[in-house]
Amino acid sequence: QVQLVESGGGLVQAGGSLRLSCVASGRTFSSYSMGWFRQAPGKERQFVARISLGGFSTRYTDSVKGRFTISRDNAKNTVYLQMNSLKPEDTAVYYCAADIHGSGAYYDIGTYLYWGQGTQVIVSS
Repeated sequence: QVQLVESGGGLVQAGGSLRLSCVASGRTFSSYSMGWFRQAPGKERQFVARISLGGFSTRYTDSVKGRFTISRDNAKNTVYLQMNSLKPEDTAVYYCAADIHGSGAYYDIGTYLYWGQGTQVIVSS
């Protein structure tokens, strides 16, 4: 079992920055990869970023490349999503998720077994 708790969401103007955090508990944090997803109103949940269990490999969806950075601190059981140059289209509920099996496509929701409750990000124009 893995429990995930996100924080750091809020209201920000376009061009601003936010850093999301996700604290994990339960299973050894350094033994699994982590991902961030987001879900805008009326839309499906979609992949944003992923980081490998050791933090050496990352993946991003094209729309956030160069603006968002995923990182992790295994000593603190925490994964981060640094979001810069935010745009109104980044408005969504952001979820962190744990991939404990290490199989499946990194961008696929079904690859991730455990999910946090989500944190709201609103970017005003």
